[in-house]
Amino acid sequence: MLPDIESVNSILKPIIGPWYESLENPQKAQEYVLYELLKKYGNTDYGNNHKALQTSGIQDYQNNFPIIDYQGLLPYFAQVKEGNYKAILPEQPDCWVMTRGSTGKSKVLPATPTHLKQIFTCGARALVHYALRKQNFDVFTGNILNLNFPSSVHVMSKDGKEETYGYSSGTYARLNPMFDRVSLIPRQEDIDVLGCGIGRSDWEKRFELAYQQALDKNVTATMGVTPVVLAFARYVQRKHGKKPADLWKVQALFCTSVRKIQFKYAPVLRKYFGQVPVVEMYTATEGVFAQQYDDLPYITPNYDAYLFEVATGKGVKMLHELKRGEWGRLIISSCMFPRYDIGDMVEAAGKNYFSIFGRRNTLTLLEHRLHRLFLGWLL
Repeated sequence: MLPDIESVNSILKPIIGPWYESLENPQKAQEYVLYELLKKYGNTDYGNNHKALQTSGIQDYQNNFPIIDYQGLLPYFAQVKEGNYKAILPEQPDCWVMTRGSTGKSKVLPATPTHLKQIFTCGARALVHYALRKQNFDVFTGNILNLNFPSSVHVMSKDGKEETYGYSSGTYARLNPMFDRVSLIPRQEDIDVLGCGIGRSDWEKRFELAYQQALDKNVTATMGVTPVVLAFARYVQRKHGKKPADLWKVQALFCTSVRKIQFKYAPVLRKYFGQVPVVEMYTATEGVFAQQYDDLPYITPNYDAYLFEVATGKGVKMLHELKRGEWGRLIISSCMFPRYDIGDMVEAAGKNYFSIFGRRNTLTLLEHRLHRLFLGWLL
Protein backbone atom coordinates (compact mmCIF):
# COMPACT_ATOMS: atom_id res chain seq x y z
CA MET A 1 0.00 0.00 0.00
CA LEU A 2 1.52 3.33 -1.07
CA PRO A 3 1.55 6.09 1.54
CA ASP A 4 -1.22 8.64 1.02
CA ILE A 5 0.37 11.32 -1.18
CA GLU A 6 -2.12 13.90 0.11
CA SER A 7 -0.67 13.44 3.59
CA VAL A 8 2.82 14.37 2.43
CA ASN A 9 3.35 17.98 3.43
CA SER A 10 4.32 20.74 1.00
CA ILE A 11 8.02 20.39 1.76
CA LEU A 12 8.26 16.64 1.20
CA LYS A 13 5.75 16.20 -1.63
CA PRO A 14 8.04 17.44 -4.46
CA ILE A 15 10.67 14.94 -3.31
CA ILE A 16 8.57 11.83 -2.81
CA GLY A 17 5.24 12.40 -4.59
CA PRO A 18 6.40 11.86 -8.19
CA TRP A 19 8.07 8.58 -7.19
CA TYR A 20 4.88 7.25 -5.58
CA GLU A 21 2.88 8.25 -8.66
CA SER A 22 5.36 6.54 -11.01
CA LEU A 23 5.03 3.28 -9.08
CA GLU A 24 1.28 3.27 -9.73
CA ASN A 25 1.90 3.24 -13.50
CA PRO A 26 5.58 2.63 -14.43
CA GLN A 27 4.85 2.41 -18.16
CA LYS A 28 3.19 5.82 -18.24
CA ALA A 29 5.99 7.32 -16.16
CA GLN A 30 8.67 5.87 -18.43
CA GLU A 31 6.92 7.10 -21.57
CA TYR A 32 6.86 10.62 -20.13
CA VAL A 33 10.52 10.43 -19.09
CA LEU A 34 11.48 9.39 -22.62
CA TYR A 35 9.47 12.28 -24.07
CA GLU A 36 11.28 14.77 -21.83
CA LEU A 37 14.69 13.23 -22.44
CA LEU A 38 14.34 13.37 -26.21
CA LYS A 39 13.71 17.12 -25.98
CA LYS A 40 16.94 17.48 -24.03
CA TYR A 41 18.91 15.26 -26.40
CA GLY A 42 17.62 17.36 -29.28
CA ASN A 43 19.75 20.21 -27.91
CA THR A 44 22.96 18.23 -28.36
CA ASP A 45 25.08 17.33 -31.37
CA TYR A 46 24.94 13.68 -30.34
CA GLY A 47 21.16 13.74 -30.13
CA ASN A 48 20.76 15.47 -33.48
CA ASN A 49 23.05 12.93 -35.10
CA HIS A 50 20.70 10.22 -33.86
CA LYS A 51 17.43 11.98 -34.81
CA ALA A 52 16.32 12.82 -31.28
CA LEU A 53 13.57 15.23 -32.34
CA GLN A 54 12.29 12.80 -34.97
CA THR A 55 12.16 9.91 -32.51
CA SER A 56 8.77 8.77 -31.24
CA GLY A 57 8.36 5.94 -28.75
CA ILE A 58 10.71 3.42 -27.19
CA GLN A 59 11.08 1.25 -30.30
CA ASP A 60 12.15 4.27 -32.35
CA TYR A 61 14.50 5.31 -29.58
CA GLN A 62 16.18 1.91 -29.45
CA ASN A 63 16.57 1.89 -33.24
CA ASN A 64 18.01 5.41 -33.46
CA PHE A 65 20.26 5.52 -30.40
CA PRO A 66 22.99 2.93 -29.80
CA ILE A 67 23.93 1.67 -26.36
CA ILE A 68 27.06 3.53 -25.21
CA ASP A 69 29.47 2.93 -22.32
CA TYR A 70 31.99 5.13 -20.52
CA GLN A 71 34.75 4.49 -23.04
CA GLY A 72 32.38 5.52 -25.81
CA LEU A 73 31.64 8.79 -24.00
CA LEU A 74 35.28 9.83 -23.58
CA PRO A 75 35.66 11.51 -27.02
CA TYR A 76 32.58 13.63 -26.27
CA PHE A 77 33.90 14.53 -22.81
CA ALA A 78 37.08 15.78 -24.45
CA GLN A 79 34.97 18.19 -26.51
CA VAL A 80 33.07 19.30 -23.39
CA LYS A 81 36.37 20.14 -21.68
CA GLU A 82 37.34 22.22 -24.71
CA GLY A 83 34.16 24.29 -24.37
CA ASN A 84 31.72 22.45 -26.66
CA TYR A 85 29.38 21.02 -24.02
CA LYS A 86 26.65 20.50 -26.63
CA ALA A 87 28.70 17.68 -28.11
CA ILE A 88 26.87 15.37 -25.68
CA LEU A 89 25.28 17.47 -22.89
CA PRO A 90 22.04 19.52 -23.00
CA GLU A 91 23.52 22.12 -20.64
CA GLN A 92 26.82 23.43 -19.36
CA PRO A 93 28.19 21.26 -16.51
CA ASP A 94 28.43 22.84 -13.07
CA CYS A 95 31.38 20.66 -12.08
CA TRP A 96 33.19 17.37 -12.73
CA VAL A 97 33.19 14.36 -10.41
CA MET A 98 35.03 11.07 -10.15
CA THR A 99 34.11 7.53 -9.12
CA ARG A 100 35.84 5.51 -6.41
CA GLY A 101 37.33 3.15 -8.99
CA SER A 102 36.42 0.14 -6.86
CA THR A 103 36.01 -2.12 -9.91
CA GLY A 104 38.68 -0.60 -12.14
CA LYS A 105 40.15 2.73 -13.12
CA SER A 106 38.28 5.72 -11.72
CA LYS A 107 35.83 7.40 -14.11
CA VAL A 108 35.60 11.20 -14.40
CA LEU A 109 32.25 12.61 -15.49
CA PRO A 110 30.55 16.00 -15.84
CA ALA A 111 27.66 16.99 -13.60
CA THR A 112 25.05 19.34 -15.05
CA PRO A 113 22.58 21.45 -13.00
CA THR A 114 19.68 19.11 -13.84
CA HIS A 115 21.76 16.06 -12.91
CA LEU A 116 22.69 17.60 -9.56
CA LYS A 117 19.05 18.48 -8.86
CA GLN A 118 18.07 14.85 -9.49
CA ILE A 119 20.91 13.61 -7.27
CA PHE A 120 19.68 15.80 -4.42
CA THR A 121 15.97 15.04 -4.90
CA CYS A 122 16.25 11.30 -5.48
CA GLY A 123 19.00 11.02 -2.87
CA ALA A 124 16.61 12.37 -0.24
CA ARG A 125 13.88 9.89 -1.08
CA ALA A 126 15.19 7.00 0.99
CA LEU A 127 15.30 9.23 4.06
CA VAL A 128 11.91 10.86 3.46
CA HIS A 129 10.18 7.61 2.52
CA TYR A 130 11.59 5.85 5.58
CA ALA A 131 10.33 8.63 7.86
CA LEU A 132 6.86 8.58 6.29
CA ARG A 133 6.58 4.80 6.21
CA LYS A 134 7.69 4.35 9.81
CA GLN A 135 6.12 7.61 11.01
CA ASN A 136 9.50 8.26 12.59
CA PHE A 137 10.68 11.81 12.02
CA ASP A 138 13.57 11.63 14.48
CA VAL A 139 15.95 11.19 11.53
CA PHE A 140 15.30 14.86 10.68
CA THR A 141 15.88 16.17 14.18
CA GLY A 142 19.51 15.15 14.67
CA ASN A 143 22.76 14.93 12.77
CA ILE A 144 23.57 12.70 9.82
CA LEU A 145 27.05 11.22 10.07
CA ASN A 146 29.13 12.21 7.03
CA LEU A 147 31.65 9.53 6.03
CA ASN A 148 32.02 10.56 2.39
CA PHE A 149 35.13 10.71 0.23
CA PRO A 150 36.94 14.05 -0.26
CA SER A 151 35.50 16.43 -2.86
CA SER A 152 38.79 18.14 -3.75
CA VAL A 153 41.33 15.71 -5.21
CA HIS A 154 42.66 16.51 -8.69
CA VAL A 155 43.01 19.45 -11.07
CA MET A 156 42.00 19.23 -14.73
CA SER A 157 42.45 21.58 -17.64
CA LYS A 158 39.04 22.66 -18.93
CA ASP A 159 38.41 25.27 -21.58
CA GLY A 160 41.90 26.70 -21.04
CA LYS A 161 41.45 26.93 -17.26
CA GLU A 162 42.27 24.73 -14.30
CA GLU A 163 39.38 23.21 -12.36
CA THR A 164 39.49 21.17 -9.15
CA TYR A 165 37.36 18.05 -8.86
CA GLY A 166 36.98 15.12 -6.48
CA TYR A 167 34.95 12.08 -5.57
CA SER A 168 31.27 12.28 -6.40
CA SER A 169 30.02 11.29 -2.93
CA GLY A 170 31.90 14.14 -1.27
CA THR A 171 31.03 16.63 -4.02
CA TYR A 172 27.32 15.83 -3.83
CA ALA A 173 27.41 16.09 -0.03
CA ARG A 174 29.12 19.49 -0.22
CA LEU A 175 26.67 20.89 -2.77
CA ASN A 176 23.44 19.31 -1.48
CA PRO A 177 21.07 22.02 -0.17
CA MET A 178 19.27 19.38 1.91
CA PHE A 179 22.16 19.43 4.36
CA ASP A 180 21.53 23.07 5.14
CA ARG A 181 18.29 21.89 6.76
CA VAL A 182 19.48 18.52 8.08
CA SER A 183 22.82 18.82 9.86
CA LEU A 184 25.71 16.91 8.31
CA ILE A 185 28.54 16.08 10.69
CA PRO A 186 31.34 16.69 9.96
CA ARG A 187 30.80 19.23 7.19
CA GLN A 188 32.30 18.22 3.87
CA GLU A 189 34.60 21.26 3.93
CA ASP A 190 36.16 19.95 7.16
CA ILE A 191 36.76 16.58 5.55
CA ASP A 192 38.41 18.16 2.53
CA VAL A 193 40.88 20.04 4.75
CA LEU A 194 42.36 16.69 5.84
CA GLY A 195 43.59 15.91 2.32
CA CYS A 196 42.66 13.75 -0.62
CA GLY A 197 44.30 10.41 0.18
CA ILE A 198 42.24 7.26 0.59
CA GLY A 199 44.76 5.03 2.35
CA ARG A 200 44.19 3.59 5.82
CA SER A 201 45.87 6.49 7.65
CA ASP A 202 43.83 9.00 5.61
CA TRP A 203 40.57 7.31 6.55
CA GLU A 204 41.58 7.11 10.19
CA LYS A 205 42.04 10.88 10.21
CA ARG A 206 38.55 11.31 8.77
CA PHE A 207 37.06 8.80 11.18
CA GLU A 208 38.66 10.53 14.15
CA LEU A 209 37.32 13.89 12.92
CA ALA A 210 33.82 12.41 12.63
CA TYR A 211 34.07 10.77 16.04
CA GLN A 212 35.27 13.91 17.83
CA GLN A 213 32.71 16.21 16.22
CA ALA A 214 29.81 13.80 16.72
CA LEU A 215 30.73 12.52 20.19
CA ASP A 216 28.34 14.70 22.18
CA LYS A 217 25.83 15.27 19.38
CA ASN A 218 22.51 13.64 18.57
CA VAL A 219 23.40 11.40 15.61
CA THR A 220 20.23 9.93 14.09
CA ALA A 221 21.47 8.42 10.81
CA THR A 222 24.37 7.65 8.52
CA MET A 223 24.27 7.88 4.75
CA GLY A 224 27.11 6.65 2.56
CA VAL A 225 29.24 3.90 1.03
CA THR A 226 28.51 0.73 3.00
CA PRO A 227 32.07 -0.58 3.56
CA VAL A 228 33.12 2.88 4.78
CA VAL A 229 30.28 2.98 7.32
CA LEU A 230 31.36 -0.43 8.58
CA ALA A 231 35.04 0.58 8.68
CA PHE A 232 34.12 3.64 10.78
CA ALA A 233 32.25 1.48 13.30
CA ARG A 234 35.20 -0.88 13.62
CA TYR A 235 37.59 2.06 14.01
CA VAL A 236 35.54 3.58 16.83
CA GLN A 237 35.48 0.30 18.74
CA ARG A 238 39.18 -0.40 18.17
CA LYS A 239 40.42 3.13 18.95
CA HIS A 240 37.93 4.24 21.62
CA GLY A 241 36.65 0.98 23.05
CA LYS A 242 32.99 1.65 22.34
CA LYS A 243 30.54 0.72 19.63
CA PRO A 244 28.53 3.42 17.83
CA ALA A 245 25.45 2.00 19.57
CA ASP A 246 27.01 2.96 22.92
CA LEU A 247 27.42 6.57 21.76
CA TRP A 248 24.43 7.41 19.58
CA LYS A 249 20.81 6.39 19.13
CA VAL A 250 20.92 5.92 15.37
CA GLN A 251 17.48 5.57 13.77
CA ALA A 252 18.58 4.09 10.43
CA LEU A 253 21.59 3.41 8.22
CA PHE A 254 21.21 4.48 4.57
CA CYS A 255 23.73 2.36 2.69
CA THR A 256 24.98 2.54 -0.90
CA SER A 257 27.48 1.41 -3.51
CA VAL A 258 27.90 -2.36 -3.03
CA ARG A 259 25.86 -5.48 -3.67
CA LYS A 260 24.44 -7.83 -1.03
CA ILE A 261 23.94 -5.00 1.47
CA GLN A 262 21.10 -6.77 3.27
CA PHE A 263 22.70 -10.20 3.37
CA LYS A 264 26.42 -9.50 3.71
CA TYR A 265 26.67 -6.13 5.48
CA ALA A 266 23.47 -5.52 7.44
CA PRO A 267 24.01 -8.28 10.06
CA VAL A 268 27.53 -7.02 10.75
CA LEU A 269 26.49 -3.36 10.84
CA ARG A 270 23.86 -4.17 13.47
CA LYS A 271 26.54 -5.64 15.73
CA TYR A 272 27.99 -2.14 15.95
CA PHE A 273 25.00 0.18 15.55
CA GLY A 274 22.35 -1.94 17.25
CA GLN A 275 19.16 -3.41 15.79
CA VAL A 276 18.51 -0.52 13.42
CA PRO A 277 16.97 -0.60 9.93
CA VAL A 278 19.50 -0.79 7.10
CA VAL A 279 18.00 0.99 4.09
CA GLU A 280 19.57 0.13 0.74
CA MET A 281 20.05 2.74 -1.99
CA TYR A 282 21.21 2.12 -5.55
CA THR A 283 23.39 5.12 -6.28
CA ALA A 284 26.32 5.85 -8.55
CA THR A 285 28.25 8.86 -9.75
CA GLU A 286 25.87 8.83 -12.72
CA GLY A 287 22.70 9.09 -10.66
CA VAL A 288 20.49 7.97 -7.77
CA PHE A 289 18.50 5.27 -9.47
CA ALA A 290 16.54 3.38 -6.81
CA GLN A 291 15.99 2.86 -3.09
CA GLN A 292 14.50 0.29 -0.78
CA TYR A 293 10.73 0.55 -0.58
CA ASP A 294 9.89 -1.56 2.46
CA ASP A 295 11.48 -4.23 4.65
CA LEU A 296 11.99 -6.64 1.76
CA PRO A 297 15.65 -6.80 0.61
CA TYR A 298 15.08 -5.17 -2.78
CA ILE A 299 15.26 -1.76 -4.43
CA THR A 300 12.53 0.08 -6.33
CA PRO A 301 13.47 2.35 -9.29
CA ASN A 302 12.96 6.09 -9.67
CA TYR A 303 10.81 5.64 -12.78
CA ASP A 304 9.98 9.34 -12.85
CA ALA A 305 13.61 10.49 -13.22
CA TYR A 306 15.45 7.94 -15.39
CA LEU A 307 14.62 5.60 -18.28
CA PHE A 308 15.53 1.97 -17.54
CA GLU A 309 16.20 -0.78 -20.08
CA VAL A 310 17.71 -4.22 -19.61
CA ALA A 311 19.71 -6.18 -22.17
CA THR A 312 18.59 -9.76 -21.52
CA GLY A 313 19.43 -13.02 -23.24
CA LYS A 314 16.20 -12.53 -25.22
CA GLY A 315 16.83 -8.96 -26.31
CA VAL A 316 16.39 -5.51 -24.78
CA LYS A 317 13.35 -4.97 -22.57
CA MET A 318 12.07 -2.16 -20.40
CA LEU A 319 12.96 -2.74 -16.76
CA HIS A 320 9.35 -2.55 -15.60
CA GLU A 321 8.42 -5.26 -18.13
CA LEU A 322 10.76 -7.86 -16.64
CA LYS A 323 9.06 -10.84 -15.06
CA ARG A 324 10.20 -12.29 -11.76
CA GLY A 325 13.54 -14.08 -12.25
CA GLU A 326 14.46 -12.30 -15.50
CA TRP A 327 17.80 -10.57 -15.44
CA GLY A 328 20.35 -8.79 -17.62
CA ARG A 329 22.56 -5.77 -18.20
CA LEU A 330 21.14 -2.46 -17.00
CA ILE A 331 20.94 0.41 -19.53
CA ILE A 332 20.04 3.85 -18.15
CA SER A 333 19.05 7.03 -19.98
CA SER A 334 19.43 10.19 -17.93
CA CYS A 335 19.38 13.95 -18.37
CA MET A 336 23.02 13.67 -19.44
CA PHE A 337 23.50 10.42 -21.38
CA PRO A 338 21.18 8.38 -23.65
CA ARG A 339 21.22 4.58 -23.29
CA TYR A 340 24.23 4.41 -20.97
CA ASP A 341 25.60 0.96 -20.14
CA ILE A 342 26.46 1.48 -16.49
CA GLY A 343 28.05 -1.95 -16.12
CA ASP A 344 25.65 -3.40 -13.52
CA MET A 345 23.52 -6.53 -13.63
CA VAL A 346 19.92 -6.44 -12.44
CA GLU A 347 17.33 -9.12 -11.64
CA ALA A 348 13.57 -8.69 -11.27
CA ALA A 349 11.79 -9.98 -8.18
CA GLY A 350 8.31 -8.92 -9.34
CA LYS A 351 6.04 -5.99 -8.38
CA ASN A 352 8.69 -3.31 -8.97
CA TYR A 353 11.24 -5.06 -6.74
CA PHE A 354 14.73 -5.55 -8.14
CA SER A 355 18.22 -6.46 -7.01
CA ILE A 356 21.55 -5.32 -8.41
CA PHE A 357 23.60 -8.47 -8.10
CA GLY A 358 26.99 -7.28 -9.36
CA ARG A 359 29.14 -5.72 -12.01
CA ARG A 360 29.10 -7.22 -15.49
CA ASN A 361 32.10 -9.56 -15.57
CA THR A 362 32.77 -13.24 -16.13
CA LEU A 363 32.86 -14.15 -12.43
CA THR A 364 29.57 -12.38 -11.64
CA LEU A 365 27.79 -13.99 -14.58
CA LEU A 366 29.11 -17.45 -13.71
CA GLU A 367 28.17 -17.04 -10.07
CA HIS A 368 24.67 -15.89 -10.98
CA ARG A 369 24.07 -18.70 -13.46
CA LEU A 370 25.16 -21.25 -10.86
CA HIS A 371 22.91 -19.58 -8.31
CA ARG A 372 19.92 -19.73 -10.67
CA LEU A 373 20.71 -23.35 -11.53
CA PHE A 374 20.85 -24.27 -7.85
CA LEU A 375 17.56 -22.48 -7.18
CA GLY A 376 16.05 -24.38 -10.09
CA TRP A 377 17.02 -27.69 -8.48
CA LEU A 378 15.46 -26.58 -5.18
CA LEU A 379 12.22 -25.67 -6.89
